[in-house]
Amino acid sequence: MSADLKKSSSNGSEKSLINEEQQAKISEIRRLIGPLPEKLAIYCSDAAIARYLRARNWNVKKATKMLKETLKWRAEYKPEEIRWEEVAHEAETGKIYRSNYIDKHGRTVLVMRPSCQNSKSTKGQIRYLVYCMENAILNLPADQEQMVWLIDFNGFNLSHISLKVTRETAHVLQEHYPERLGNKIIPEILKDVPENCSDDYLCTVAKPFLERKTQNKVKFVYTDDPNTKKIMEDLFEMEKLESAFGGNDDSGFDINKYAERMRAEDKRIPAFWTKSEAPTEPMPTSSVDLNSFDSDASDSGKVDGSASHVSDSEGLISDKNVFVTKGSDKGNGSKELLYR
Repeated sequence: MSADLKKSSSNGSEKSLINEEQQAKISEIRRLIGPLPEKLAIYCSDAAIARYLRARNWNVKKATKMLKETLKWRAEYKPEEIRWEEVAHEAETGKIYRSNYIDKHGRTVLVMRPSCQNSKSTKGQIRYLVYCMENAILNLPADQEQMVWLIDFNGFNLSHISLKVTRETAHVLQEHYPERLGNKIIPEILKDVPENCSDDYLCTVAKPFLERKTQNKVKFVYTDDPNTKKIMEDLFEMEKLESAFGGNDDSGFDINKYAERMRAEDKRIPAFWTKSEAPTEPMPTSSVDLNSFDSDASDSGKVDGSASHVSDSEGLISDKNVFVTKGSDKGNGSKELLYR
């Protein structure tokens, strides 16, 4: 058996099967982490610990270090306490939103439209991104751990993006939401990213933040191409999928309807973080010591809390389903990028 988890393919589920050796590593990390307050204990399910182990090649020391950094971040940043009213202004243009449909495997879908950027605040943009990630996770079914991203680059240019925001986004996603995005894309249509992609601003923006093995899995496809259509039809109900991604839904984003959905879903958050799924371990009677989550001094290369640390990972988008469209490029079809 490989060092990674075996995955079920009978029903498209991304839920992983864990062998005895891997379960032992999960238990070892739980021992190293020690007792936690309720919300962090709920966060540290076996499935969550397994995601950190996968992100670090099942290396217990590295995965423990990574998980400790996330626990410290969650204790300080409190992502589960973000509510719609705090971030609503960032959402007005529909630059990121959770779709009202799921894919055929039950995964939640986040839609991103970078050309709809409406804010200069790095803090505000990251706060909204975290809110969207938490909301997408909240809506995952019990047999799923991963989500799908659809990114529409139509109308995008470099003025819509900040390198500071890009670095911070990469850091948050890689370090605190590992293995959260689906990875089932037909392998035979993948090809290398061109070495010389300076003429394509998407490559110019994305390439510095992608590891080489991720760059090698970037593929240009088209919405009027039969192979591309088959991929989308296999993953989505075309009547529900937005037309920008080859679907039949032209309704567009409605901020008022979306706000109503988010306010209703905010009411579900407290129950999510009080459910009794955490391991039955004694809880500390006082507040958690954030310093106890610092990495061991013997570890080489302490995980930097800054946004610039994006290299020590299995790749920002190597484990996602990310479909990217950037407008017409082939007849009337939309040019898209698939990240596997």
